[in-house]
Amino acid sequence: MQTRQLGQSDLQITPIIMGTWQAGKKMWAGIEDKETTKAIRTAYEAGITTIDTAIVYGAGHSERIVAKALSDVRDKVVYASKVFADRLKYDKVIASCEESLTNLNTDYIDLYQIHWPSGSFKSEVVPISETMEALNKLKEQGKIRAIGVSNFSAVQLEEASQYGRIDSLQPPYSLFWRQVESDAMPYCIDNNISILAYSSLAQGILTGKFGDHPQFAEGDHRAKHKLFQPENFQRVQQALRELKPIAEQHNCTLAQLALAWLIAQPQTNAIAGARNAQQVADNAQTVKVTLSQEEIAKIDQIGKQVTDHLDNNPVMWDW
Repeated sequence: MQTRQLGQSDLQITPIIMGTWQAGKKMWAGIEDKETTKAIRTAYEAGITTIDTAIVYGAGHSERIVAKALSDVRDKVVYASKVFADRLKYDKVIASCEESLTNLNTDYIDLYQIHWPSGSFKSEVVPISETMEALNKLKEQGKIRAIGVSNFSAVQLEEASQYGRIDSLQPPYSLFWRQVESDAMPYCIDNNISILAYSSLAQGILTGKFGDHPQFAEGDHRAKHKLFQPENFQRVQQALRELKPIAEQHNCTLAQLALAWLIAQPQTNAIAGARNAQQVADNAQTVKVTLSQEEIAKIDQIGKQVTDHLDNNPVMWDW
């Protein structure tokens, strides 16, 4: 799989990135360590060499599963992890990084990201200058190689950039969730900041696997996803019906079509999670789907049937 430069760093990332939120188990249902470990290893074997995780995913469990799957090929993969919103004071950033280094069984993290802006989830408000000071120190020490942010608005991204080089933004972004296009994307394009889109399949909606009345097991956070609410889900189903013929023309799945559209957007790479090895192998095949400009525009318009009815709040869940 061809790689792309991460921002202005010396890191090379794959356009399809293995997401491992589900490997942490918390807020998911029916997750087995054996399967997620195998899925992460399959990602590597299929050419997906960039792995995204976070310390908050199962209190480090996801990071430990990544290490279990990939420690023997550590020098051939790019690890991206995150510090959570409640750990953004200087000393807590340093301590959180050390904990992630231990979990990941490594002495450096390629991309270290602020998971949510200070103040999120009722966390203590910490000046971005203090957090960036810690991140810059970790970078000077070689414990991290690049700095990124996640869930930041354009205004927050611009402020963080005053205190150090930001090489990536990780926003929620998919064909059915596109607030970043009118907010932070122009700044990312102008400043060569890579976009690492999470929930790139709208948490499974873009696979087309859900029926007209999706049901979730107790504890599955997707039950509170705005796109699964009845007034939105009807429009989702109509859009999927219109996307299906395009996917059939390319002999690909709806998921592969949605991912191919996403990585064709400016600066954009797609984080795709998976419960099992087959899903990962399918995601990796996305790079073989080549869309014409006309097809990209057509898919764009189909997606807007859903997104035009959403508000400007980028948070996808009614928590």
